[in-house]
Amino acid sequence: MTAMQLPLTRFQAFSGEHVALIGFFLLGCVAIALVGRRLRDSDHEPVFRTAFAIVIPLFTVPMQVLQLLPGDFTLGTSLPFQVCDLAWILAVVALATRGRRVTQVLYYWGLVLVPLAIATPSLQQAFPDPRWFMFWGMHFLSVWAAVYLTFGLGIRPTWPGFRLTVVVTLAWALLVMGFNGLTGTNYGYFNRKPSVATPLDLLGPWPTYVVLEMAVILAVFALITWPWTIRSRRGTGATLVRQ
Repeated sequence: MTAMQLPLTRFQAFSGEHVALIGFFLLGCVAIALVGRRLRDSDHEPVFRTAFAIVIPLFTVPMQVLQLLPGDFTLGTSLPFQVCDLAWILAVVALATRGRRVTQVLYYWGLVLVPLAIATPSLQQAFPDPRWFMFWGMHFLSVWAAVYLTFGLGIRPTWPGFRLTVVVTLAWALLVMGFNGLTGTNYGYFNRKPSVATPLDLLGPWPTYVVLEMAVILAVFALITWPWTIRSRRGTGATLVRQ
């Protein structure tokens, strides 16, 4: 068998497979938003939302456990310290409670941070490795939950929600950086850049890229808050949330 005929052992970013996955992801975003709008205020909405909340851990928990088994465990990748590992937990809580605060944090993480991993995945395994399914399923479900709650049910971001998300995000970053410093790991890519090409390559060397990355992220958080607050001032309708 020649080198050209060898099966892939690593996912190839920006390949045809990657483009197809992004297309499927975007179609899912549109579909779940339409489902949310159709179900909004109906008797079927709580049933659908509860089922959605149950499906996420049924998919993600076995995969997380798999990573912790002795044969698969790696200190630098197996622990649930990445934003995407926490986003699916936020998604479950937000879907189960429809609470304002947790939904707003999910909105910012789900529409800014998680899609970065989808667009520029640092994924070692190729299909049909279990980690391939975990990576894409976990990321897609987290974003779809944010889209369903925000664009489907109408739970809108606010400036208090923005400030809460900034505090939570900075706290996560400091905790992860501390863990990385103690263990030599690289969760959040705070110690070094990913081995594949990412937007971080445009931000200079460490630690400059970490500071600039956080500044850009917080600016984007503010940017995607502003349109919602303008609409609220114009009286386009009350948010459908629990106070």
